[in-house]
Amino acid sequence: MAQNSFPYTYFEGKIVPSEDAKVSVQTHALQYGTGVFGGIRGYYNEAKKNLFVFRLPEHCKRLENSTKIMQLQIQITPEEIQSIILDLLRKNEAKQNVYLRPFIYTSALQLSPRFHDVKADITVYALKLDDYLDTQNGLTTIVSSWQRFSDNQIPTLSKVSGGYVNSALAKSEAVQNGMDEAIFLDARGFVSEGSAENLFIVRDGVIHTPTIPSSILEGITRRSIIQIAKDLGIQVVERDIARSELYIADELFFSGTGVQVAWVKEVDRRVIGNGNIGPITKKIQSIFFEAVRGEQPSYMNWLTPVY
Repeated sequence: MAQNSFPYTYFEGKIVPSEDAKVSVQTHALQYGTGVFGGIRGYYNEAKKNLFVFRLPEHCKRLENSTKIMQLQIQITPEEIQSIILDLLRKNEAKQNVYLRPFIYTSALQLSPRFHDVKADITVYALKLDDYLDTQNGLTTIVSSWQRFSDNQIPTLSKVSGGYVNSALAKSEAVQNGMDEAIFLDARGFVSEGSAENLFIVRDGVIHTPTIPSSILEGITRRSIIQIAKDLGIQVVERDIARSELYIADELFFSGTGVQVAWVKEVDRRVIGNGNIGPITKKIQSIFFEAVRGEQPSYMNWLTPVY
């Protein structure tokens, strides 16, 4: 069991010791990537002695939407998934920052790559996790040679596990070339997103971010960043973004459950802005981290307390 794992996992109907949450090598989803998942964070507030799960209802609803898109055969509601997650965190007595991975997958032991008429199950595991990528020192990135798949190839609004082969290729390419992260272009040649993050640029005090048709995931953290910006009186424009705009942006940052809010200092060996975190990114990042820890009263409705 991984060092950052918790002792218990929810697996096919009950909470079990994590080492017992195993599948057969014949499992349909293992062979074909026929599953959907969510990435959810919980933040522990030491002063309040509580763990706050960030936008839990929205994540569970998106997971349900993913099952609808992919025709996964499972009868479970978003509310039931929320209850499973909260029960699991309490069983593990989690009192630190956590990452949660609910995974709905085709569990049948059979051949034939399809979604219909294949039994599905749900598992949820939790990890102890602080930063996935560096949020303080600036990330180096490259525009990937791999293209982001389009919605007519693999539905981009569904977090389908098989689709992350695309992300893995781009991430490996970036890291093997000495960079932290990759940036995808879509099938039209416009900016899409990172390997597992949404992307924002700042130009002349305005925030710009790619649209849903740019083959992006409809990020819940992305939605939160847009709301924070609007509350600050900062204009946000969702539009197509050309590759060369990345190079002349005043600021550039990623958002996502894993990455949280992390600024980018370099794209394709070109320094972004003055090479330091920009004022808009810094303000949004600061408010975001306060919000997820229950230190921003106006955003407490985003949080579900565990205890």
